[in-house]
Amino acid sequence: MAEQPGREPSWSLQASAVREGVRLELTLPDLAGQPVTAALILERAEARAFARALLAAAGDATERTFPRPEV
Repeated sequence: MAEQPGREPSWSLQASAVREGVRLELTLPDLAGQPVTAALILERAEARAFARALLAAAGDATERTFPRPEV
């Protein structure tokens, strides 16, 4: 969940196992003044690919935020 000190969480992502594969729920508490939840049901292979993509994006964002110092 994305959180900042002194602020309410701005979004949440939950995953749960279902018969068809994996259910992902993305919740935004305030989108144009209304709460919104998007739910996706993915097959396991799709869920793994999605997780790898999120992990890669997080790594890229971390490297851009905290660049290595020159040695």
